[in-house]
Amino acid sequence: MGGMTSNSWADFQAAAPDFAEAVQQRFQRYKHHVLATLRKDGSPRVTGLEADFRRGELWLGMMDGSRKARDLQRDPRFALHANPGADDSMDGGDARIAGRAVEVTDPREIARYTAEAEPPEPFHLFRVEVGEVVRTSVEGDELVVRSWRPGEQVRTVRRR
Repeated sequence: MGGMTSNSWADFQAAAPDFAEAVQQRFQRYKHHVLATLRKDGSPRVTGLEADFRRGELWLGMMDGSRKARDLQRDPRFALHANPGADDSMDGGDARIAGRAVEVTDPREIARYTAEAEPPEPFHLFRVEVGEVVRTSVEGDELVVRSWRPGEQVRTVRRR
């Protein structure tokens, strides 16, 4: 698939480079994060997942036939919450990404990803279309919530 996908991680990076860098670093600090998907009956399912940033995309790989993969095949909406870490310092803030996870079916794209990432096979590969990115952090005595959606500026809300 040529060119950039709509609302790719690279689109977010281009629109809000500093914010994107802070969020990506926050996700890359730990290996495992928390993914929310929607079950067949519409209720939420929460599972562990690794987030993989490469080539301007956020990729979600999962075991073949896993429930979360079946959830996303049925309804691509998801939310991904960064691992909060072992302490309660909020160091680096609290980060989450929501949007749509679109399964990659092009054999060439899958082969290229496999060569780079060496995931356990067989696996499902999803490319994230970013719908919203939120980072909550403590700055002094304020709780600072920054958010971004495609086509908008970064919004900042401060609460004491």
